[in-house]
Amino acid sequence: MGIEIKICGLKTASTLEAALEAGADLVGFVHFPKSPRHLTVAELPALSARVRGRALKVALTVDADDATLAALVAALDPDILQLHGKESPERVSAIRARFGRPVMKALPIARREDLSAIPAYAAVADRLLFDAKPAPDDALPGGNGRPFDWRLLAGLDVSRPAMLSGGLDADNVAEALSLARVDGVDVSSGVEDAPGVKSPDKIFAFIAAARRAAAMKGAAPSTASS
Repeated sequence: MGIEIKICGLKTASTLEAALEAGADLVGFVHFPKSPRHLTVAELPALSARVRGRALKVALTVDADDATLAALVAALDPDILQLHGKESPERVSAIRARFGRPVMKALPIARREDLSAIPAYAAVADRLLFDAKPAPDDALPGGNGRPFDWRLLAGLDVSRPAMLSGGLDADNVAEALSLARVDGVDVSSGVEDAPGVKSPDKIFAFIAAARRAAAMKGAAPSTASS
């Protein structure tokens, strides 16, 4: 069973190169001023040029308006727009129609009841990303480096490619993939030495661990039936 691996929050040419060399399938760039991983529109073209088709480029925004999205599309030429705010299904659909790019919608998960929002978003988004729900006092959306109960995703079939995020690192990605039914994993703080400071060594370790776990998961059915 193959999976997709996304390294998100890349800010420098050296760490982007590490992600590409390690074999990341998707590389994410954050445009959200409150984030320690924020990139200005002016910083994006140079990083975009380095990717050169070696991975899918993802532009991550939080409740961005059309003007901001237009600037990001022009600067990064993203393959995917990742919406990580409180965008409604109607807003997701409108963004997809206006900009003509596949959209990945992040959905915060803490309890089984949170899964009820999935069908409405699966109907309008090209991809879904399941992230830990932020705590009430968190300044940033997303998992903030914390995992959620991955077993909630065990039997889930959303008819769209789905990724898992929130608190992942090289030490726990195998457990996450063994418990959750997803098509890929997304990591940011789990491959950092400090907020916003990516570690090439941790990037390589995470991707290697995720690939090993996916290979083992894929081999399990044939081993059991032999």
